[in-house]
Amino acid sequence: MAEAVISNSAIPLADANQDALETAVREHGRLVYRIAYSVLRNHHDAEDATQETFIRVLRYRRKLEGVRDPKTWLARIAWRVAVERGTKQPEISLSEMENQAAVMQLRSQLASAEESVVGNEMAELLGCLISALPEPLRDALRLSTVEELDPGEIAEVLGTSESSVRSRLFRARQILKEKLAGVGRQV
Repeated sequence: MAEAVISNSAIPLADANQDALETAVREHGRLVYRIAYSVLRNHHDAEDATQETFIRVLRYRRKLEGVRDPKTWLARIAWRVAVERGTKQPEISLSEMENQAAVMQLRSQLASAEESVVGNEMAELLGCLISALPEPLRDALRLSTVEELDPGEIAEVLGTSESSVRSRLFRARQILKEKLAGVGRQV
């Protein structure tokens, strides 16, 4: 009889944890995917990382109820999962990026003058320039622009101070501004 009481009281607790997990997936699933994609740059890897993130949340679901800010908590888990899953991509130096920018500029001159093509090339160029940034600057910029997290949330995700995040964002934007101005002069 005591066993029946224990199992009956455990069922509502399991349901509450399941409801909290379902709510987290529903409300923050897209955020988790976007964070994973911003790190991994591959749709399938980002889906796998998203799934792994929520598996970890399920594993530690007891902590979910006591979390003050679930969005930031999930963002931090997603970031860690994506970084762990990501294979180390070869870093490209900024001088190599300048050469790639020149090649892309030549391609744009040879390509049709349609705005969509130019827009795609600019997006690709910007993506290459962002990828060439040092990792701390790149991570802060991606979380700020792609995930639209504020500096406080970024600081929690990256495990650093808010002032460090602001400094990284400023430096990253300055570098991109200089490189884009250099590309503009070459046109």
